[in-house]
Amino acid sequence: MLHSALINVMVKAARRAGRSLNRDLGEVENLQVSLKGPANFVTMADKRAEEMIYTDLAKARPGYGFIGEEGGTREGADKSHTWIVDPLDGTTNFLHGIPQFAISIGLQREGTIIAGVIYNPANDELYIAERGKGAFLNEQRLRVAGRRKLDECVIACGLPHIGRGDHDLSRKEMAEIQNKVAGLRRFGAASLDMAFVAAGRLDGYWERNLQPWDMAAGQILVREAGGVVSGMAGDDDPLKTGHLICGNEFVHGELVKILKPLGK
Repeated sequence: MLHSALINVMVKAARRAGRSLNRDLGEVENLQVSLKGPANFVTMADKRAEEMIYTDLAKARPGYGFIGEEGGTREGADKSHTWIVDPLDGTTNFLHGIPQFAISIGLQREGTIIAGVIYNPANDELYIAERGKGAFLNEQRLRVAGRRKLDECVIACGLPHIGRGDHDLSRKEMAEIQNKVAGLRRFGAASLDMAFVAAGRLDGYWERNLQPWDMAAGQILVREAGGVVSGMAGDDDPLKTGHLICGNEFVHGELVKILKPLGK
């Protein structure tokens, strides 16, 4: 299948960084690990992957801005375009040898995400989306699941850990959702949770206190697969609020009804 030059650039960068991460995954116990915060590990693999991605993207699109989890913001001459990159989403999974992690690359144009690539090198699953052109997993067109009864749905969530998030609020949210759904899941990589919603594997997903690089690429994937993405209010921008709900139109609406009042 033919993709745009833009998507080809993003895929090439993701695959090259993915090869590096796969090599490091095989030697995960030998990685140099530094502590960036409570239970928030950053590895040499993480930093190396981000530099690879930055180098490839900057070569292909000189002047674009770049926001990365490890290197922060790098201003570009082109103020209308910004790459938003997580070189290793699911770092804790990666450090424990759990193959649920991904490279996430989103491109923002004048405040709107116009393209996204999410790549899990451990199983070679490549998700891509471009505005108005649909969402795909390894060349297969994606659509969100069509379920319209919460008691038949499997929903993913985030869980706060030590030193991060509102634990009491999280417990309240889970208690409310658990009583209404077929299953609740926590996989540990926000970008892949959104990709799974786009692929119809999950019916919905919510999480609070995310960063732009956690969800930039996933946001366009879900929307191009026919889903709805918002913050907790139901019509706000998660890139600005840091809180996210997504699913098909019905599931998204039901999750907003349940979760919105709890956060007040």
